[in-house]
Amino acid sequence: MKTKFIGVAAFLVGSIMSFQSFATPETDFDAYVQGLKQEAKEKGISESTINSAFKNVQFKPKAVVADNNQPEKKLTLDEYIPRAVPKWKIQQAKRLYHEYFDDLKRIGDAYGVQPRFIVALWGVESNFGRFTGNYNVVEALSTLAFDGRREALFRKQTMAALQIIDEGHISADNMKGSWAGAMGQAQFMPTSFLHYAADGNGDGKKDIWTTKEDVFASTANYLKTEGWDDKYTWGRQIHVPAGINPELQGRDEEKGKYLQEWSKIGITSLDGSPLPVLKEDIKAWLIMPDDEIGRSYLVYNNYNVLMHWNRSYYFAIAVSTLADRIVQD
Repeated sequence: MKTKFIGVAAFLVGSIMSFQSFATPETDFDAYVQGLKQEAKEKGISESTINSAFKNVQFKPKAVVADNNQPEKKLTLDEYIPRAVPKWKIQQAKRLYHEYFDDLKRIGDAYGVQPRFIVALWGVESNFGRFTGNYNVVEALSTLAFDGRREALFRKQTMAALQIIDEGHISADNMKGSWAGAMGQAQFMPTSFLHYAADGNGDGKKDIWTTKEDVFASTANYLKTEGWDDKYTWGRQIHVPAGINPELQGRDEEKGKYLQEWSKIGITSLDGSPLPVLKEDIKAWLIMPDDEIGRSYLVYNNYNVLMHWNRSYYFAIAVSTLADRIVQD
């Protein structure tokens, strides 16, 4: 009987604790937001921006769940690429490439970035502006900062989002993005917006939500700033000899070799033909994202720039694949 009573008591205590942990986040969140407001004020954000940005802001559990959710199954590149770059997306990319070519060429020439890579990033990031997220960016970022798992990161992003509003690029109500705060058709985080967003149509604003010229210019500015060189492409899929030393792969600076050095190791083009002999040899890195059993690539520095944008081998290969398919018959 005593054991049963203790069990019931423990159950009641546990229930109360569970209820408290469920019930208090909103109250604690409100207090946390007051701290964000104070920090923003100290950083020189105007009172009107602070009031509009935090008006009706609430704790968003879905953003926290998404931040903690990790895919259980890792796809291989052979599985991932057809999903990330399906035939219908290639067809749309080709159509939009030609539809907006005049603006793309003007912006590409100004920044030194091939237009096909601008379109490819546009397509992979937001399906050409169709899927940009419908979260209130300040609300999502405040929630993730409050959650605490990566507080410093998301608190910094929250302050950057407020600065963007304060500078007049977009209103608080219209600043929409993903659960993580990635914004607009380019899916820039707020700090990336402040560093790389560009005015592509000369209207004095940097609008990556609705103005395609600004999306194109911001994308091109990011790539150029991070070291893009339009004299070269991104890399190539290749064939590696059986038993190749796995220590050769990787993007560390010391692992880069010129194409003819890779040829001497036994690496060939995918169809077995020799690697091209260029007038000016180019440095490349061997990557095998799925190890020896999967696809292998020699990638150039432009690929490394794409990895600055998103530190995923799969993402960078998807963008590169789509860019290639845009100009292929």
